[in-house]
Amino acid sequence: MIKIRGLRWYIAIMLMLVTTINYLDRTSLSVAGPVLKEKLQINEQQFAFIIMCFQFSYLTMQPVSGRVMDWLGTKRGFSLAAIWWSIANMLHGFARTPISFGAFRALLGVGEAGNFPGVAKTISEWFPARERTIAFGVANVGSGTGSLIATPLVAWIIIRYGWQAAFVVTGAVGFVWVVLWLLFYKSPAQNKFVTPEELEYIAQGQKELQAEEQTKDKNVWKLILGQRNFWGIALARFLSEPAWQFFSYWIPLYFATQRGLNLKQIGLFLWVPFLAADIGSFVGGFISPFYQKLGFKILTSRKLAMTTAAFMMPVSFLIIQAPSASWAIFWFCIASFGHQCISAVLLVLPVDLFPKSTVATANGLSGSCGHFGGMLFTFSVGWLVMHIGYSPVFITIAMLDLIGAAVLWTVVREPKTETAPISA
Repeated sequence: MIKIRGLRWYIAIMLMLVTTINYLDRTSLSVAGPVLKEKLQINEQQFAFIIMCFQFSYLTMQPVSGRVMDWLGTKRGFSLAAIWWSIANMLHGFARTPISFGAFRALLGVGEAGNFPGVAKTISEWFPARERTIAFGVANVGSGTGSLIATPLVAWIIIRYGWQAAFVVTGAVGFVWVVLWLLFYKSPAQNKFVTPEELEYIAQGQKELQAEEQTKDKNVWKLILGQRNFWGIALARFLSEPAWQFFSYWIPLYFATQRGLNLKQIGLFLWVPFLAADIGSFVGGFISPFYQKLGFKILTSRKLAMTTAAFMMPVSFLIIQAPSASWAIFWFCIASFGHQCISAVLLVLPVDLFPKSTVATANGLSGSCGHFGGMLFTFSVGWLVMHIGYSPVFITIAMLDLIGAAVLWTVVREPKTETAPISA
């Protein structure tokens, strides 16, 4: 039987591909936003309502999706999630009112909620502690890549075939990934292509920082919610998520209404901040290992990595003062780069600090807290843009990640390591 060296990195690429598809579907609405605003007479507050329908179902379903992922396993759980969100995205082509858009957006959120819990669980199985931020960085490249691809692709499809076709085409892509995942994915112990050396390397490396299974009289929910580390991660994500939600959903609308770009110009130029986000996701995965090489412990290196990236976010304030659209795009690039460096840290912390049997659930619960912050911010953006303008939005984005970094330093501690089985 043929063995593949470094098979775990091929798994990471599969995770990057599914995250790309996830964000391709998610970002299609933001690219279509200026057209929907004109053709269906949807204003900023109604657009915010549609986004919030997604965010509410996403944050509600993330802990449920995480628990389902822990229960079904990554192969079946990921396949179910991807099939669900692909169908939901295709249904957007049949929407005609803010209410119907909101309903289909909510269905999309139910399915897409499974992506990052699935990524977290897969990485917990395949990667040693020292490589987890790099693996998450590779996987999280998909969030920027999906948005990057969506911007010119969706704009071109709308111009050529209409906005309905954009949702149908982008939704259909997910089925290709599902077929590949079902055909080729297995856990390390069951995978016939993994080498014995890689299996040993993964097993030994996971002992560096991994919370042990807790006493059996605690169920999963009580185990996670009863730990200060969870609340430190959750609050940091609550503060961090609004920036990426704004970048993902509002950039095309901002440049259309405030900078005068048309749909063709949006397609030609607004993929650049998402390319910067991709680079940030990848580079961000190496910041923590860099600090480890300087002699810092793994958890301390995670905190230092987030702090380093958080100091890039105040450039967001410069976007509103930019003298031209080109300069505004440049400052967006710096901010999106910094934010995705932060994501590479925050997404890996549940893998570091919770037992393997609870990783997807812990990721889902912390993700829910993050998207609750994003939903509250989206509601505020809709009102602020219509009544005041974008200035307070960018000022807020400039500061939230710095506060999130302070939370990590204050709250998060090394995990306990007592060993015993855990109940479902």
